[in-house]
Amino acid sequence: MQFEYSKITVQLEDNVAIATLNRAAKRNALDEDFIIQIEALFRQISDSEIKAVVLAANGKDFCAGLDLIEHHRQDRSAEEFMLVCRKWHKAFEAMQYSGVPVVAALKGAVVGGGLELAAAAHIRIADNSTYFALPEGQRGIFTGGGATVRVARLVGESRMMDMMLTGRIYKRQEAVDVGLCQYFDDSEDSLPKALEIAKKAAENPPLSNFAITSGISHIANMPSTDAFFAEAFIAGITNTQEASKARLAAFANKSAPKIKSS
Repeated sequence: MQFEYSKITVQLEDNVAIATLNRAAKRNALDEDFIIQIEALFRQISDSEIKAVVLAANGKDFCAGLDLIEHHRQDRSAEEFMLVCRKWHKAFEAMQYSGVPVVAALKGAVVGGGLELAAAAHIRIADNSTYFALPEGQRGIFTGGGATVRVARLVGESRMMDMMLTGRIYKRQEAVDVGLCQYFDDSEDSLPKALEIAKKAAENPPLSNFAITSGISHIANMPSTDAFFAEAFIAGITNTQEASKARLAAFANKSAPKIKSS
């Protein structure tokens, strides 16, 4: 499979793709073209045999957010910028609903639109250099890439408002505690841990991963009665697939690996 993107490089390791943001000179800030490439990449991945993705970045920072220089120079109208925001929504939805687990290997700045990008991943790993912020209030702007939905779900509305109003920064274990990431790797490089987790997830049946990464997010948007019905429908399909039957048979005959606390 060929991946031809000017701002993203893709390396395959078995059935896991390592997609690396490649605009280090701009701290991987997201201009309009970058967003278009992210959407195209994950739509391509969705139609491939890839079973998991690690989203990484070149340079010191994962992503410093919206390219404010481009935004300032474009001098867009309100309508034009609204349409740019919709491109961000489409790109991040393509990642979130690609059908495969996406593990973000974070470092340095995960700020503004960079946090919106990271929030669309299913698992996030921070290292010693990683810090999270939403400085939109200080810039006189408002989030436009989905933070009001994804980040607010991760940390709660009040905490998100605090981040935007005051520029509050989270990092290390505190970032895990508030829900911005699931893992803090006390090292200088989160990529090995991210790759380890992605490979583990890739061992699951593809239909199970699709159900987990897509179904839970969709169900969260439903009233409880509809959510219960959707859960039962997804479980009916997923739990009766051939891959499940083989794994349940292994559990029944005690040949399956046991779940242990250590």
